[in-house]
Amino acid sequence: MPENAPVPLNRIERVLTAMIATIMGLSIIGIVVVMIAAGSGVEMKGGIWPTLVLIGYIGLPLAFVLIVVFLIVSTTRRRRLARDGER
Repeated sequence: MPENAPVPLNRIERVLTAMIATIMGLSIIGIVVVMIAAGSGVEMKGGIWPTLVLIGYIGLPLAFVLIVVFLIVSTTRRRRLARDGER
């Protein structure tokens, strides 16, 4: 196998990538909406606002953990491919 040959993503990596992008996107949108609402003087104690704040607090750290998991899975698979290619 050539050194610079692209390694295709497997199903787990594609799912992790989609989860990371979705969670990060929703978290950033939630944070921006909460900042705009707070700047506009909206009462944040009821309705959907506590949920949006919670998504912002939990979403980005969860996305970071998923990025670490993605790196571990990807590195393990690439090492396994390199080891099998030497045989």
